[in-house]
Amino acid sequence: MPSRKGYIYIYTNSRQPASLDFNNTYPAAYPSEQHSQLHRNGKQYQYPCNNNIMFRSSILRTTTRRLLSVKHQPSIGKYTGKPNPSTGKYTVSFIEGDGIGPEISNSVKQIFSAAKVPIEWETCDVTPLFIDGLTTIPEPAVQSINKNLVALKGPLATPIGKGHRSLNLTLRKTFGLFANVRPARSVKGFKTTYPNVDLVLIRENTEGEYSGIEHVVTPGVVQSIKLITREASERVIRYAFEYCRAIGRPRLVVVHKSTIQRLSDGLFVNVAKELSKEYPDIQFETELIDNTVLKVVSNPSSYTDAVSVCPNLYGDILSDLNSGLSAGSLGLTPSGNIGNEISIFEAVHGSAPDIAGKNMANPTALLLSSVMMLNHMGLSKHADQIENAVLSTIASGPESRTGDLAGTATTSTFTDAVIKKL
Repeated sequence: MPSRKGYIYIYTNSRQPASLDFNNTYPAAYPSEQHSQLHRNGKQYQYPCNNNIMFRSSILRTTTRRLLSVKHQPSIGKYTGKPNPSTGKYTVSFIEGDGIGPEISNSVKQIFSAAKVPIEWETCDVTPLFIDGLTTIPEPAVQSINKNLVALKGPLATPIGKGHRSLNLTLRKTFGLFANVRPARSVKGFKTTYPNVDLVLIRENTEGEYSGIEHVVTPGVVQSIKLITREASERVIRYAFEYCRAIGRPRLVVVHKSTIQRLSDGLFVNVAKELSKEYPDIQFETELIDNTVLKVVSNPSSYTDAVSVCPNLYGDILSDLNSGLSAGSLGLTPSGNIGNEISIFEAVHGSAPDIAGKNMANPTALLLSSVMMLNHMGLSKHADQIENAVLSTIASGPESRTGDLAGTATTSTFTDAVIKKL
């Protein structure tokens, strides 16, 4: 992004210059300047600039005041549900999950009730059915989610080696949830290895190595097929470009390994290059997965102004790496799975059967996922209220943190502390 003393450069996809309120949008202090300029198609537009305005290393840092407060949702996958006209409340399907799932789900319900969020929960049982050799979801759950268009999901146990296919993968396939959105940002007041981490990764959710196409070639030889299609690649990459615009990040980084997987990852990269022509306001970059891992570990701040997008397996690994850098734990990491019409928000940690029923589980990941869900539904006021309460509770000290965060709180006492801060 070009810069020059005395000017602030803003890029917009609008044909006409936007009306900018610098006092509200960019809260920090900037050295005394008289004007800002906006470039579009070779033209410059000038705006009065408050003397107290200051940009840091990128516009993004000043536009995101809280972890999940994305008020402008991408144009793809927007929520279209309506409240019940008789109650004024929205109905949300709730998959409480396995292991600690019911405990942390109960925490969410208590906090939503205390915050008076206009939501009615519809519990869904997704106990898998094995029909004609395929793992399927019970029809009542499918009908509930199709009707409500949005769901919140606790952790589901994934079988290892044999038995039912992953229920998480089954849900994504059933409802066409093509993009997994994983923000990872440091929590103020909770010290980790790296301060001020602020990463966003979008993972293709339906194919790649997780297509489930495997077979035995001969005893002792197994083949697993990585499936990459133009349709799925275009869908998730276009969403990533739109997400950049929605949250105000000027860079999209496409992560790949096309030097080795020339056809599959090569197709993913080529689709991204073609789509980049439709988004001249977004800086387009490609990066090998090995380089991304090295750079994000050595200098995570280099991605603060970017959104990364990648095929399924890379995204699965990178998103957990980002969580480790930002919070040191999956227990603080929210996640959203986005489809064209339906979205499911989930805690990405495991079901932790070893502590189930012991009042030890940390509900933060599911709470922050519910905050993402509320923003997706346009209930931003309630989202901010709950997010602020959760983060300030964590920041208040070890007595308000659960054991996974080196604290002494139980699930119940943490929930009570959040409610008091609402």
